Parts: sequence; structure tokens; C-alpha cells
Amino acid sequence: MYSQCITFLVLIGLCATLQQLPQLPLVPYPQSIGVREDCEALIDPRLFTFKSTSHSIVLREAIARYSRYLRLHDYHQGYDVTLKSLQINIASANEVLDLETSENYTLSVQANSASIRADTVFGAMRGLETFSQLVSTYNYSIPCVEIEDYPRYKFRGFMVDTSRHYLSIPVLKHLITAASWTKLNILHWHMVDDPSFPYCSTTYPELCQKGAYSPDHVYSQEDVLEVILHAYRHGVIVIPELDTPGHTLSWGHALPGFLTHCPHHGNIGSDYGPIDPTNEAVYPVVRNLIKEVTSLFPSDFIHLGGDEVHYGCWKNNENITAWMASHNISGDYESLERYYETKLLNIVSTLNTNYIVWEEVYRHKLDIKPETIIHAWLPKWKEVFLNATSEGHRCILSACWYLNRISYGEDWRKFYQCDPRSPFDPTTTPWEQQQLVLGGTVCMWGEYVDNTNVLHRSWPRASAPAERLWSAAEIKDPNFMEPRIEAHRCRMTFRGYPAEPSTKRGFCQKEFVWRN
Repeated sequence: MYSQCITFLVLIGLCATLQQLPQLPLVPYPQSIGVREDCEALIDPRLFTFKSTSHSIVLREAIARYSRYLRLHDYHQGYDVTLKSLQINIASANEVLDLETSENYTLSVQANSASIRADTVFGAMRGLETFSQLVSTYNYSIPCVEIEDYPRYKFRGFMVDTSRHYLSIPVLKHLITAASWTKLNILHWHMVDDPSFPYCSTTYPELCQKGAYSPDHVYSQEDVLEVILHAYRHGVIVIPELDTPGHTLSWGHALPGFLTHCPHHGNIGSDYGPIDPTNEAVYPVVRNLIKEVTSLFPSDFIHLGGDEVHYGCWKNNENITAWMASHNISGDYESLERYYETKLLNIVSTLNTNYIVWEEVYRHKLDIKPETIIHAWLPKWKEVFLNATSEGHRCILSACWYLNRISYGEDWRKFYQCDPRSPFDPTTTPWEQQQLVLGGTVCMWGEYVDNTNVLHRSWPRASAPAERLWSAAEIKDPNFMEPRIEAHRCRMTFRGYPAEPSTKRGFCQKEFVWRN
């Protein structure tokens, strides 16, 4: 039965049951894989080479990384080396990284030859990760495989929050590197929020001077570019978020009159609440800041936020009450929010950039352009997906992937159960509508994480949704995932990353060691 399954795997990528799939330590699991039981390659990690005719600097840096990972292995004499190199062939020299970039690759490993073929350098990078995961840390063997792989979803994100607690540049880079190991391709950077404004704007430098926790808790333009470049080298797009009109308390320290004044009714114990939509002076500031950020970040998208706008402050501001009466919307604070969001979206439309918004913007029935991406995070996300996609809007999911909501035990299993396209009946929902669900983002909000714990709290738990975003829809059994997520956790510690245990007992051949 197993040998029959091999041919079936190569043809369509799936067997009738998960028990028939090869249990290889791969995360995420490939779309299509065939394994020869009577064949394996043996390498010498000290001497193994990667070959390519490509002149890509990005590829050369990726090869250097994976060569370093191989050299972490302790080599012991006595093995007959059969495989000495991996040939990498890339079809296109185009190195643009966006949501349309091909990440497809094929990987072939025989006893004495191995190759990766990819459309782009980023597809080759995904293939290098898979090849690296196949190498046994025990005897340097690699199973003979034929793999054809590609992502199920094009948007596979990891979100960090650097306002509630500051994350250093090295920690951000570690998170990006770990994300690339599970083939995530987006870093959603929630840079600023109520507690602090660490981003140092060149247009409004006083925002971080007065809004950050301290001069040591800021991101300069050079810091931001360092993160963007590190992400690009790992096949990850950085999408910034400037969340308005709520979550803006830190802006007010530098911008008098920008926020709504409401003594005793403000955010987090203050006398100030959301942006004052009735103050026309706020809109040029918002425009200038968005223009600066979209010029700095090469991504095609900016996240505009739009969530959790609490109306209590607006209700307790006399000027806003009078303004609303003069505009015939007295007491209708949803219309007031709609007024702000409409002006915001009109601003963004003049800046030649695409945008993502939290689902409340859609729920408020704004006139959003079709290419808007709706980011769902609330419990009724399935309803949002069904309605928004029927109207032609694209969607991404985070509702069931909040890593910051920790619980005792193997909570990665609940993350693994979630599928962004589960609201649709595939037999009745048009394929085109289903494809409007682009994927999702794993969120690590910053209330209780900082440099001391964000790395191990994030991984390997984030590997569960990462696999659901890459692998075939039928790869969904947590029992099939369990040995692989633990293997991936050990692989991460082997590479020097402090990943926490994913199961209640066990060990890694090489445990993580803290170094000064």
C-alpha cells in the first residue's frame, strides 16, 4: 500500500489517509512529495557545496546561511559520502518581492545528485529551507525525494507590536528569520499605539521625541531600513501599520489639539481619546505621515488600522457634540467615525498605495475600493469573509491566531484547527470568490512580551498556523503535525533560537544554550 501511495503522492500530493504520508520532519509539509524507501544520500556537512549560475546577491546570502546551518552538524568519520553538492536553477532574474512573487520550487534528491528548480530566488530560498530540514542531525543522511511545492495562500504573516513593549532590532531580526524557516512571507509591524510612539519620523521628529518611552526605545530611519533589508533577504515583506483614529494617545504628546479632549473619559486613564475628526488640521498631519511611511517601506501596502474606536470620549466633548449637531448626525458616532475614515481613505488613494484595514472599517459600510484587504480579528469573522468576498473584497484572517493569548498545554493545536477558507462550501462557492481570501496573519500583541520572552513565546507555536497557510487544505490533523512541530522546535534550538517545547515531554539532541 505504501509503495502505491508514493506514485499517488507525486501525482496529486495527497494519499487517501494521513497515515500513508511520509512522516518526514518538514514544516510546513510540501504540497507534493514522493519518497524512495530504498534510497538515501549521505553528505559531509563540512564540504557540501551549493552551486548556481545565478549572480543574485540574495541567493548567495541564502546559500551562506544554509551552509552555516549544515556546518553546525558535528561530523564523525566513517560515513561514505555520496552527495557532494546541490544544484540551484532559477528561471527568472527578477528579484521583486511582493504578493505576486512566485515561491514555487521543485526539489529532487537522489543518492548522488540533488537539485532545486524555482521561478525566482525566493522560491529557491523556500527550497533551501526544505532541503535543510531533510538533513538528519544524526548521520547526515537525506532521503531520496521528489518534491513539488508552492504556497496555498499568498499572504502568510506574522504581526509584532512594538508600542506596548519595545522590541530591539536584533530581536525583530530573529523573529523574521524564524518566520522564514516556516515559509511565512509577511511581517506586519504594528509600530505605534496608545502607550508609545517609537517610530522616529523625519517629518514630525517630535512624535518619537515626546511619544516614545525614552530616547533608547525608538526606531530611527536607519533601524527601519535594517529591518526591511533583513526581511527582504529572507523573503519577507514588511508591512507597516499606522492605526487611527483610535490607539493614538502617544501621538498627542507632540500634536496639541490632535486628540479629543475628554477629562476622565480618555484612553488608559488619560484625559484624551481618539483623533478629533472635526479638527480639519489633523488630516494634513495624517497625510504627511502616511506619505513618509509609504515612501520608506517598499511594500505595496500600508495597514491603516481602524479598530476599537471607543466613542465615550467623543460623547464627552462639547465641540464634537456641537459639530455633529451642525452636520445633522447628533448621537450617531458611527457616522462620525465614517466621516474620518472616508477622509483617510481619500488621502491614501492620492498616494498610490494599497491598504489593509481591520474589519470594523468594512462593518461600518464605508465606500472602500475593491482592492482593499479586510483584516478580520473578531469572533464573527466567518460572516465578514462571506459578505466581503461576495462584494469582491480580499480578506485575511487573524481571529483564531492570537499567540499572545497563552494557555497551559499544547495550545498550538487550536491554532492548527483554523482554516481561512473554512466559511465556504467549496461545492457551491465560486472558486474566484474563495481565492479572495488571501491568507492570514499570526499575531503577537505586546501587552506581556518584550525582548526577554517574545522569541520563545512565539515559536514553535506560530509554526502551526504557518503550516495551515502554506500546505494543502487536507493537511490538518494535529496528530500528524505533533512529531513534526517538535522536530522543528529542536531544529530551531539547533540553529540557536530559543524555541519553547511544543509537547509535554521530550528532549532535543542539542538543547538550546544561552550565550553571552
